Amino acid sequence: MRRFVLVTALAALALPGVASGHATLTSVTPATQSRLEAPPPAVVLRFDQTVTVTPTAIEVFTAQGRKVSGPAVAATDGRGVRARLRGLRRGEAYTVRWRATSADGHTGSGVYTFGIGVSPPPPTEAYGSTGPTWRDDAARWAFFVAMALLLGTTGFRLLILREPIPLRLSNRLYGLAALGGIAVLNVGIAAFVMRAADAFQVPFVDLLYGDLSPLATRTRFGIAFVAMTLGYAVVTALVLLAWILDRPRLLWPVLVVGLGFASGLSLSGHQGVEPNSTFLTGFADWLHLVAAILWVGGLVALASCVWPLATDLRRAAFLGFSRIATLLVAVLVLAGTYLSISRLPALSDLWTTTYGQALLAKIAIVCVALAWGAVHHFFVRPRLARGEMPGAVRRSLIGESMVAILVLLVAAVLVNARPPAVEPAGGTRAVTSGTQPLQGSVASTLPG
Repeated sequence: MRRFVLVTALAALALPGVASGHATLTSVTPATQSRLEAPPPAVVLRFDQTVTVTPTAIEVFTAQGRKVSGPAVAATDGRGVRARLRGLRRGEAYTVRWRATSADGHTGSGVYTFGIGVSPPPPTEAYGSTGPTWRDDAARWAFFVAMALLLGTTGFRLLILREPIPLRLSNRLYGLAALGGIAVLNVGIAAFVMRAADAFQVPFVDLLYGDLSPLATRTRFGIAFVAMTLGYAVVTALVLLAWILDRPRLLWPVLVVGLGFASGLSLSGHQGVEPNSTFLTGFADWLHLVAAILWVGGLVALASCVWPLATDLRRAAFLGFSRIATLLVAVLVLAGTYLSISRLPALSDLWTTTYGQALLAKIAIVCVALAWGAVHHFFVRPRLARGEMPGAVRRSLIGESMVAILVLLVAAVLVNARPPAVEPAGGTRAVTSGTQPLQGSVASTLPG
């Protein structure tokens, strides 16, 4: 009964509750991210409760920041707000920003876009939105590290070790995987909130009552966030269930489903919106990520779990992981090389663009990690195969793990950076975003 209650509670925590007690937006005109053929006379918002509005409750801007809305007025029933529009032109996209206070004193807010004769950009590219900051890079890095703990340690246990394994080792591997799963959920939510704050340009407390639906349902970032949050909630619950019941076989669906949902990072990232993106580039991006998190997670498991807790398994675990790590690094390098060629229109972009310079830094760190791994493969591995036990192996493994985690850091920076523009046959480079960006816009990418 205790196990059932625990699992039920964990499942309940994984699913967000629905907030009530404040006004909820029920409809907007023009519709979110709609493409109109003629300019609308006004923007109209409807709520399920009465709201208090000010003259600036609705503000509509062009891509250049010109305000095209008049003062906002409340509807006669108190549940709506309306602002007349003027000076709209065909061929332009517009940003709607609104704020309204409900009867309980909570102020809701939101942002969405629409276009006249053109497809509007997502809310993350609305006028006034800011680009990714070091906080976004840090969140993406933490997300990658958490995935490495969740899936890398799980893969290490399933592919390298043979059951049954010592209880202390089993508990530590379960603990690392569970920690990684919980971190994936929390860091993913933090990344979503930071991206929402960039788009809304409001204090964090206002986001608690903001209308996040345009961001969650109308952007690659939001759709991937929702799908991955639900998916990794299930994955984390399976890890905890396997730990509680001591059923390592339950980790197989954890690994398979977890790696499958990792594709959300690729589908919502640069490769998904670039003009030259194909199924092959998306697959390569996913392989690149999978190889990296399995490699890093395996190193962490070997250094922090097997080496200090299972002396008898050190040799077999090191030799087994060495073979798989060689394959993972080969996939990592090959997929990364292919993606670099696809994303850099010219060789000179390596040293003349911010994206290229970050890529060079990543290549340099990867070379250090490869050299470190080569020492393990060509010098430590043969000695272990002969039955020797070289000293300081654990410290060396920890060092390689730290370098590999640095690779994930630079990868996070690259994800939030925009690749150089692609130059078509006509001569002028085209932007690499899937939409025409508004002033102050950012690429709508997730944690890919």
